[in-house]
Amino acid sequence: MKTNLHPKRPYLQVFVALAVMTGIEVFAASLAVEPALRVFILLGLAAFKASLVALFFMHLRYDHRFLAVVGGFPLLLALVMLVILMIDRVNLN
Repeated sequence: MKTNLHPKRPYLQVFVALAVMTGIEVFAASLAVEPALRVFILLGLAAFKASLVALFFMHLRYDHRFLAVVGGFPLLLALVMLVILMIDRVNLN
């Protein structure tokens, strides 16, 4: 007897969301804005896509909350580093 632990619908929705965000990234890469702003937008989209992949395809959404904290801490550190680098980049110009 086959049991379905997780419904397929969220996976399809996440797939569509990832495909749409990839299209947005392609569009954002061609925008005529300051390069630092473009990089900030693209890194934000990439971080959001990575979190969707981790939550759904790596099943962190269905695991214990402690694993989400352990997985989220490096993302928080990366965000802090990104903000510091962006501030430094703006101050150099």
